[in-house]
Amino acid sequence: MKTYSRYIIAAILLFSLGLIIYGFTIIEEDPLNANKCIGFGTVGIFLVAMPLFLITESRGKKMKDYMLTEENIRKMQGKKNKQSEDQ
Repeated sequence: MKTYSRYIIAAILLFSLGLIIYGFTIIEEDPLNANKCIGFGTVGIFLVAMPLFLITESRGKKMKDYMLTEENIRKMQGKKNKQSEDQ
């Protein structure tokens, strides 16, 4: 399932980049349609492809491991937990 979603996300990304490039190439002849293409390409990247990528890659991971809590700060500093120090 993960490989299919990667191909879908890659296709959306390439299509969006193609729209942006196409928009910049026709900006002299038709500025209205060029701005639409650039805008839809940007929306495709940031509001469709990026959230899909983040959802598929973060599935099954604990968000607590990535948060900056006191326990994680102690782990990064190489110190023991406060509870084990008290004992």
